Amino acid sequence: MADRKMSLNQLAREVGISNVNLSNIKTGKISAIRFSTLDAICRVLDCQPGDLLEYRPEP
Repeated sequence: MADRKMSLNQLAREVGISNVNLSNIKTGKISAIRFSTLDAICRVLDCQPGDLLEYRPEP
């Protein structure tokens, strides 16, 4: 978002999800994400899913 000078509010509008949901995605407070949401975020930010996701094994 910073590279594209885009605010959380603007990205939420363009993706079509609420600010709260996008904030939860951004802060990692989710355990799942719909492929359609991931697709929309990648389309708007012109990035790949690997640019957004990180694998962290559970202890």
